[in-house]
Amino acid sequence: MLTEERRKKIIEWLERDGVVKSQELIQWLDSSESTVRRDLHELEELGVLERVHGGAKRPQHLEQELGMVEKSSKNIQQKQLVAQYAAEQIAEGDVIYLDAGTTTSEMIPFLKNKTVTVVTNSVGLAARLVEAQIATIILGGRIKLTTDAVIGSQALQQLTQYRFNKAFMGMNGVHLDSGYSTPDAEEAILKRAAIQQSEKAFVLVDHSKFNQTSFVSVAPLSAASILTDTCPLVIHDQITEQTTLKEVSV
Repeated sequence: MLTEERRKKIIEWLERDGVVKSQELIQWLDSSESTVRRDLHELEELGVLERVHGGAKRPQHLEQELGMVEKSSKNIQQKQLVAQYAAEQIAEGDVIYLDAGTTTSEMIPFLKNKTVTVVTNSVGLAARLVEAQIATIILGGRIKLTTDAVIGSQALQQLTQYRFNKAFMGMNGVHLDSGYSTPDAEEAILKRAAIQQSEKAFVLVDHSKFNQTSFVSVAPLSAASILTDTCPLVIHDQITEQTTLKEVSV
């Protein structure tokens, strides 16, 4: 089994059970003790797990997520800058996906004079889009109260029926090795599907999300272009860091 496959399975088991034992991993992965120990060490370095005696557990902070009110008060100017640039990527007549999130929400004032159709999984964004007289489709399903995101199998089934010219995604973590990530497994599934259903996908993040790893992997960095105010990432063996808005393709 390839290294990436082993580590993906370890993360999946952690997501399911919350804790894994080293001896069980050796048996399940058909790997040596030294290989499993190395995998756990590498994943701990990425912040994906915490090693404990005899195995590993998922760290609590990876599952913690601020609510919309707390998020919306952070890095407002940076989010508005990113949102304005994101809106400039939209052509007349585009069908776009707007992911639930505070940065994607900041795009709405810049869409008022555009002829677009928006699909979203956010109750709050849908209300603001309708208020701005923008053609809107909201996914149906269960509402996650902390982020007002619609999640679940019904939303996923509906989402996979659509194709988008562009998708604009929020993320909790952007990391060179672990890619894009988010704390909630159901939200991660929808984010992944939206990216796959789009001709071009953008991840909208301010600098605070870089070099962060959240609990559930969404996609590798190459799956979307990053729209950000500053990019403190190592790309192609060079440090890329600047203080102006940047689009990064990895």
